[in-house]
Amino acid sequence: MKHAFLRSSLLISMLLLTGGSLHAQVVGTVPSPYESIEQNSISNMEAIGDTLWIGPGLNRNIQNQPTWYFPEGADSTTTGRGRVFSLALSADTVLAGLGYNLQTPNGSVQTGIGYHTSTDGGDSWSFLQLPLDAEDDTTFIYGGHQYRILPIIVPQQSPPFDIDLKGSTIFTANWASGILRSVDFGQNWQRLILPPQPADSLVPEETYTFTSSDTLNRYDPRSDQNLLGFSAHVDPKGILWTGTAGGLNISPNALTASRDSIRWNHLTVDNSGLLGNWIIGIDQQSSTGDIWLTNWNAGISASEQFGIQRTSDGGETFESYLAGQRINDIGFSGNYIFAVGDNGLFISSDNGQNWQQIEQIQSPDSFIKASARYFSVATTSERVWISTSDGLASTARENPGQTWEITRVNFPLSGGNRYQQNAPDVEAYAYPNPFSPQRQGIVRIKFNVENQGNVKIRLYDFGMNLVRELENGSFPQGTYEAVWDGTDHNGNVVANGPVFYQIETTGNVARGKILVID
Repeated sequence: MKHAFLRSSLLISMLLLTGGSLHAQVVGTVPSPYESIEQNSISNMEAIGDTLWIGPGLNRNIQNQPTWYFPEGADSTTTGRGRVFSLALSADTVLAGLGYNLQTPNGSVQTGIGYHTSTDGGDSWSFLQLPLDAEDDTTFIYGGHQYRILPIIVPQQSPPFDIDLKGSTIFTANWASGILRSVDFGQNWQRLILPPQPADSLVPEETYTFTSSDTLNRYDPRSDQNLLGFSAHVDPKGILWTGTAGGLNISPNALTASRDSIRWNHLTVDNSGLLGNWIIGIDQQSSTGDIWLTNWNAGISASEQFGIQRTSDGGETFESYLAGQRINDIGFSGNYIFAVGDNGLFISSDNGQNWQQIEQIQSPDSFIKASARYFSVATTSERVWISTSDGLASTARENPGQTWEITRVNFPLSGGNRYQQNAPDVEAYAYPNPFSPQRQGIVRIKFNVENQGNVKIRLYDFGMNLVRELENGSFPQGTYEAVWDGTDHNGNVVANGPVFYQIETTGNVARGKILVID
């Protein structure tokens, strides 16, 4: 599916509540693609040229076309439980870090699986096992000194949160496993040694003390937040920038040096002026060469803040922006800077000096729901893409943010899509279903108008009492979505239980049920 919306001959967005509310309306026409994205919540993206790759389903789009690529042969994502946690691209090479949420008696645990790789642009795929330590990997050598280390022997809490690629060398940030390096495109791996949290650097000429949860002087990520890897970036000079839950670590020689001689500078809130110690993302602005950081509060220092920062001098000094905003990712298009986070999208058209906030993205015939989280940014040759928990939004690189196209799954009424091929034909359906007004905000009811004419959409409770009327007007032929926020005609959230919808169109009545839950 994709943004056929702006090319449609009919663009309808009929607001039913005063003040332009998006909580009870009919939008459309909407597409019904077979070759679709896997789901509406899109966790991460990367772009190269005119090509966009997205997770969690490892889908690809070229030149903003209506259809999306399905990764034949990438079995961990197509038939297994794997989801794309991170992506790295170069020419025809695609490297996807895979993980999943393991359900345990103590809750959900993010767990690593391995990596899918393609060197022909996605025509064929190979699988790399997740690198783990052996049980007897209990020591390491650095600078000629031997230290104890806690081996990471299980995939739980070691998913690949970020990847970067330089030739055949891969760097990947795997939380409990820290920063991993392979110099032969994933055939062999090493777990790199990072500075202990109190240290400003790690150099082979010095000796170090590591804090562990027992009495041992041991390299132990359970007791040191700077050993928890979250982001990685190799700049054009070959300098490795890595973010942890304990600061920013910069190495001038990690690309080529042996593990026991890699040198690091360790920057924190207290020693360098970072906003927050948890470095979620590291991005480079190609037009200036500046390095940008996404900073979160890690709870190490009392002065930590959320926000983003830029350095133009290799980490000597930092400029801060959007302090207090919890930002998830940063992207660029010339002098335009895009930051996405819990409070929507922020755009700067003057290289960071001023920012415009877009709390909710709308297109002429659809919208991203107000409660959506904004996850990532990617820029292809013609468009800027924003991923959210409620679909993809894209805008032209020229004057970005003026108009939007929105991509969502939108299963066909006449059967399933590429991911659910055996879905039955229906006259209408509601999603999500069951529906929680508190957690999900809105439910969408998809229906078809076969013949132009009047459309009536009504909702009833279990006793068939009228709860809400969503529409009563004339519509041309096409497929539409009615949007409901779970409230009755008085604005009160309805009680838990079934709510029945009835859609009357010319010559037809479609009915269905929505299960409302807390």
